[in-house]
Amino acid sequence: MSRSTIGWIWVGGQAVLLGALIILPGRDDWATPGWLVGIAGLAFFGGLAIVGLAALGLGTSLTPTPVPTQNGSLKTGGFYRYVRHPIYTGVLAVVAGMTLRSGSWIHLALAAITIVFFDRKAAWEEAQLTERFPDYPAYAATTPKFVPQPWR
Repeated sequence: MSRSTIGWIWVGGQAVLLGALIILPGRDDWATPGWLVGIAGLAFFGGLAIVGLAALGLGTSLTPTPVPTQNGSLKTGGFYRYVRHPIYTGVLAVVAGMTLRSGSWIHLALAAITIVFFDRKAAWEEAQLTERFPDYPAYAATTPKFVPQPWR
């Protein structure tokens, strides 16, 4: 199977998980007081902003699949200075916001599956990045995957 096909399979899996989180209705499995709704909103809209800004930061290296473009370059500035996968970080913040707001154990289970999914997708993508960019392993050794670590 080609890399491109595998890349699109990753995108399809992502679409299914995110679509399920959007389509499934919320429940009353836990209370969603105002302060929790506020945190959920910050995570959701902050995540969307991170996705947009990180995508812009990729410029011509942006691709819809986790397969690096042939004419792209390794980005290590902007959000990429703090995490290797800021778009995934933003998506996971959106997922966290949706889950907190949902009041649903089903959403929580889907969120956990989504986190594992993005961890595996990132690992597959990093193998492609390592092959394409010889400097990637050194960058990866000093930059966290999803969560910034200012104490480093």
